[in-house]
Amino acid sequence: MTTGLSLAVCLLLGPGAAFADVVAEPAAVVEVSAPMVASVPVELAVDRFLDSLPADVLAIGSVEALNARIASRNPLLVDLRSPADYRRGHIPAAINLPLQDLAHHLEAIPRDRDVVLYCATGYRSALGVMTLQLHGYPRVRGFAPGFAGWMAADQPVA
Repeated sequence: MTTGLSLAVCLLLGPGAAFADVVAEPAAVVEVSAPMVASVPVELAVDRFLDSLPADVLAIGSVEALNARIASRNPLLVDLRSPADYRRGHIPAAINLPLQDLAHHLEAIPRDRDVVLYCATGYRSALGVMTLQLHGYPRVRGFAPGFAGWMAADQPVA
């Protein structure tokens, strides 16, 4: 099973899912929406999804690039860390929406605006990007350096 598929399965089924059950059924089939008519294997559907992601899903790889995006596009910044971490300091104008709550509060994330997700070091933001992409958000990017990178660059903190 590929890493991408494993990640997608964990996101879709949750961290408590019995991974062995998923691996034991490699020929599982999912129904796909129009214009595809036939059912496709889960692995193929996930591979197609991952192939359709823009090459720059995590393209915001530096503080300078994030500052440029903030200046030119005014994205919604979403801090995926815990509320306690957010209270200790966050990127100015960011809202706090912990990763585990993200899929339950989609109404807080606009579909017609650039969205930048960040966490402490970039891991949760990658999961958050995939979660929102799976929910049909085309304008979401992660900030890979995370809050640690922001702090290391001596950027302002709220």
